[in-house]
Amino acid sequence: MLSQKTIQIVKATAPVLQEHGNTLTRHFYNRMFSHNPEVLPYFNRTNQTAGKQQAALASAICAYAANIDNLGQLKEAVELIAQKHASLQIKPEHYPIVGENLLASIREVLGSAATEEIVAAWGEAYGFLADILINREAQIYSEAASVPGGWQGFRRFIVSKKEQESSIVTSFYLTPEDKGPLPTFKPGQYITIRVHTADWQTTMRQYSLSAKPNSDWLRISVKREDGVGGTAPAGYVSNLLHDSLAVGAILEVAPPCGEFFLHQDDENERPLVLIAGGIGITPLMSMLQTALDRFPKREVAFIHGCQNEEVQAFKATVEELKAQHNNLHAHFRYLDPQRPLGSDGIATSKGFIDAKLIETMISNRDAEYYYCGPTPFLAKMHRLLNAWNVPHAQQHFEFFGPKAELAAFA
Repeated sequence: MLSQKTIQIVKATAPVLQEHGNTLTRHFYNRMFSHNPEVLPYFNRTNQTAGKQQAALASAICAYAANIDNLGQLKEAVELIAQKHASLQIKPEHYPIVGENLLASIREVLGSAATEEIVAAWGEAYGFLADILINREAQIYSEAASVPGGWQGFRRFIVSKKEQESSIVTSFYLTPEDKGPLPTFKPGQYITIRVHTADWQTTMRQYSLSAKPNSDWLRISVKREDGVGGTAPAGYVSNLLHDSLAVGAILEVAPPCGEFFLHQDDENERPLVLIAGGIGITPLMSMLQTALDRFPKREVAFIHGCQNEEVQAFKATVEELKAQHNNLHAHFRYLDPQRPLGSDGIATSKGFIDAKLIETMISNRDAEYYYCGPTPFLAKMHRLLNAWNVPHAQQHFEFFGPKAELAAFA
């Protein structure tokens, strides 16, 4: 356990670190990549350029400091980090590298304000958190390897099929090169793929599994990231997959991970509400297909909001599922529809997803809600469900950035 003195010092210095958070984390990453370039493959260079990883780390440090005397508040955040680390194959030997560079950065950024007592306290606090993560990640690795069809590390998969889902989304069907079985992953989880970069390094990305579990293949559905108005770089891996990865190509794949997945409780009779914004539809497709198979009588509502029909993925699939399952209620909402509203088999409307639309889709608000999409969309759904007093345990969402960003849109 942490000493009381360490807890007091960390909490007392939390405001200082919050004030210098972004400066500290930028310095930390620059320092670590300079001193330990071997860790570069574990980080998303696009997110580094956009400053997202720096902001996420600053948010995590502040949250840890604020709750260091009540770590139960961070249980969900720790699980998210552990799952992400396991997906990237982070190992115990990586933690000293991070710790050394973090403590050095505290000294270098704060200068004389970073006394030996303060640095020692943060060193103890970091070591304590590292042990928690290392132990949880060991469990995740063991579980992934012990299930039927599971594996450790990276496994080679063949791209057996490549299918265009929309003007910007392509699905990749992956089958094991060793022809061995596949694990029954939890609907909503993701896999990590590792590819080579132009400078002969490697880089990794996580993509949600977009189909229900089966024994023959895994499917990811990737949106081409072209960059936003020149303010963000184009996605290296997404463009590589779209443009260069042909059928027959080999991808290295880590086992399924993730804490956002469909809870398959047979006794839960609440309506199931799946709400997707844009490419956030990918994990929800796995959930939707699984739920319809497993709960043929449970009320299921599915809402997908996106720009228009041209960029919308899985439109035809959802229409087919709607025709096959009487318990499924589905709706597409477009910001800029390209066809007359109501001309398709599923109800359509114009605008943003809002409370009025959701209420028309369900018999009552006491439901299980799963939602995934861009940050403003998540913040809106989070705010809406909180206003309805939906319990935290009935709200499930996928979010890859610093959760402080949600509050900025509240």
